Amino acid sequence: MDLLLNFPLWASLAAIIFAQVVKIPIQFIATRHFNPGLAFSTGGMPSSHSAAVTALATGVGIQEGFDTSIFALACVFTIIVMFDSTGVRRQTGEQAIVLNTLLNDFQRFVDEAREWSKKEEFQKQEELRELLGHQPIEVFFGGATGIILTLVLYNIVY
Repeated sequence: MDLLLNFPLWASLAAIIFAQVVKIPIQFIATRHFNPGLAFSTGGMPSSHSAAVTALATGVGIQEGFDTSIFALACVFTIIVMFDSTGVRRQTGEQAIVLNTLLNDFQRFVDEAREWSKKEEFQKQEELRELLGHQPIEVFFGGATGIILTLVLYNIVY
């Protein structure tokens, strides 16, 4: 039953859900395109990864104290996740864009060279995910979302 009273855990989960859901109206405002699937996708504004880890660290700091070892651990974990969101994962997304371009170019070459009769087999291939990582501004706002949401939740719950 202690799990139900774990404020940092619930704050972190709430931050993930909030960040994923708020992507839908943000995308709609920016592009005038309604895409509810964004709630279940990676990438985008704000970063739910950053919101989750900053909510976790903030919740730990509030509950355990900002001068504790567990808060230091949560902060380092947060920094690593946020750095990874803008680094490795972002680069992976950019590589996926290049690979998709190469696949499209190769497909066009094959179509022109041989009049490929079974084109539907290539059409069934799902494109590689291109929205894996985050731009720094997305990570920043994800982090701000996590901190602010945790402070609001703490004031409501306690």
